[in-house]
Amino acid sequence: MRVPTMLSDVEELPSVQLGDYVLRFELEDLTPFGKEVAKNELRETPEIRTAAIEELRTLLKDVEGLVVPLDNDDWMIRFLRPCKFYAKSACELIQRYYQFKVKHWDMYNELMPSKEANIFKQNILAVFPNRDQLGRRVLLLELGKSWKHKEVTLDEVFKGCVLFLEAAMLEPETQVHGAVVIFDMDGLTLQQAWQFTPPFAKRIVDWLQDAVPLRIKGIHIINQPKIFNMVFALFKPILREKLRNRIIFHGTDRESLYKHISKECLPAVYGGTVDAPRVQGEQWYELLLKCDNEYKEINNYGYTKQLEEQRNKRNKKK
Repeated sequence: MRVPTMLSDVEELPSVQLGDYVLRFELEDLTPFGKEVAKNELRETPEIRTAAIEELRTLLKDVEGLVVPLDNDDWMIRFLRPCKFYAKSACELIQRYYQFKVKHWDMYNELMPSKEANIFKQNILAVFPNRDQLGRRVLLLELGKSWKHKEVTLDEVFKGCVLFLEAAMLEPETQVHGAVVIFDMDGLTLQQAWQFTPPFAKRIVDWLQDAVPLRIKGIHIINQPKIFNMVFALFKPILREKLRNRIIFHGTDRESLYKHISKECLPAVYGGTVDAPRVQGEQWYELLLKCDNEYKEINNYGYTKQLEEQRNKRNKKK
């Protein structure tokens, strides 16, 4: 079965039954609301889309050493949408996206759900089954009392986030509306705070600012204790204004959070009224596992020669 936004073939659309609820990726074409937002915010019309795809294809042919699916229009669109269909900007984003994978090849080497079971079993990383009031995906990270830092590293947390965002990039509706992230830091300890290092902070900031082909519309920090100031001090100096303005600290002030994410879109644990089940990490893992071949396909592209050289260097050290 061929799904336009996916690089691999699937026997059936990936989904997991949770009681009366079906957990799945939304791979259909844009909703009427999505089409309206795409037109008004991203300049997306059939004419602009066709012209941008052709221009981007031409630009990518001239990028030395970069292997990408040039014949796949839907793959091009996932990079054109966050760049408002400016082909030159999309080409630059694609290069940064793959350059980042070379620079941090140890994080991306053969990255796929089947090799990252632990982060999902820890149940500290989840995507809400529902979207927020603006159609955005909501990613939740619980890095306080729920995080057993001796059992799961921040590198594993990063890999889990990458797997989720790669999946989100497959969804046309998410390509248009983007995503918001909630960091629940309730119960963060000094020992946990020490896990955050300057190199880790730089990798996260570089990734979010330059290498994520998705519209990250807001980062919301909730329930943070005072010790979180020590963690944020690592990130603050390297944040550019655009991302810094999208990081909002709420503490335990739920009304502050509701100004950005509607109460109707939040679970009861945050005072919300959403009528959807909490999806456990292992349930997300079950769904992502069904896309393992898609991640294999994703890993086939990029600056493949440079990645191979990195692997060979590592094997020689062994």
